[in-house]
Amino acid sequence: MNQINQICGGLATVHRIEELKSIIRMLPIWAAGILLVASHSHLGSFTIQQARSMDRHLSPSFKIPPASMSIFSTLTVLIGLPLYERLFVPLARRFTGNPVGVTCLQRMGIGFGINILATIVSGFIEIRRKTAAAQHNLLDQPTAVIPITVFWLLPQYCLHGLAEVFMSVGHLEFLYNQSPESMRSTAAALYWIAIAMGNYISTPMVSLVHKYTGKNRNWLPDRNLNRGRLENYYWLVTGIQVINLIYYVICAWNYTYKPINEQTETENSDDDLESADQNGKLSNFLNADDKGNKEVELVKN
Repeated sequence: MNQINQICGGLATVHRIEELKSIIRMLPIWAAGILLVASHSHLGSFTIQQARSMDRHLSPSFKIPPASMSIFSTLTVLIGLPLYERLFVPLARRFTGNPVGVTCLQRMGIGFGINILATIVSGFIEIRRKTAAAQHNLLDQPTAVIPITVFWLLPQYCLHGLAEVFMSVGHLEFLYNQSPESMRSTAAALYWIAIAMGNYISTPMVSLVHKYTGKNRNWLPDRNLNRGRLENYYWLVTGIQVINLIYYVICAWNYTYKPINEQTETENSDDDLESADQNGKLSNFLNADDKGNKEVELVKN
């Protein structure tokens, strides 16, 4: 504490130091969200490649653009959020006794679990897609349309969207509620930093897979996805997420919630002390001013 005071020029109060410590305590749980974002990255790359090779017709004259498939994930979030409040929270409240149904850490944990399920489903869908390609002798024709509907990709998009309903909202809620009031903007920034870092981490993950699988049979070939092993990449991501979930459970199990009421009272008391100090300085100034006026009057007399 003395060292922190010296670094801050002797101006650090006990309350400010506790604020900094509360932010540091949140970092292990915050870090767990980075790998979850990284696991979503394939929705904007490999899944689009899969969609391009599948039957995308809604009608004889209209085909769904491959990149537009992500709208199903967004729709799941838009539908899932009100259903969470209207259905899940009242149901969970009966079992937990918690007014909000589940805690934000429990909500994040459910999101982690759903996201793992989504990646597993992605692997099985890729196996189904390649099986259809093999049945129609299309494995060596990367530009050919495989006679399998693109809506086979719908479950993984919806599951990823459902994971967002639990994980992303719970993550942001955790950072906002557990951070000091004066540092809540910083806590919100941490949420977006986790998203940015997750997207960056996905790049070296793919590069490493290319490096170590390219000598034999590349899991992620550039030209012909039919001859790749994309499902193995999904199994790898699933394994990483399972390890990440174990890490998260350990961190969440040992985390102690910061009482919001106690936090508010402490901040109010600190504000009262600052206000009292300012009032004291103002009172001293006014007294000194009155004393000066009296001295001026005596000189005039």
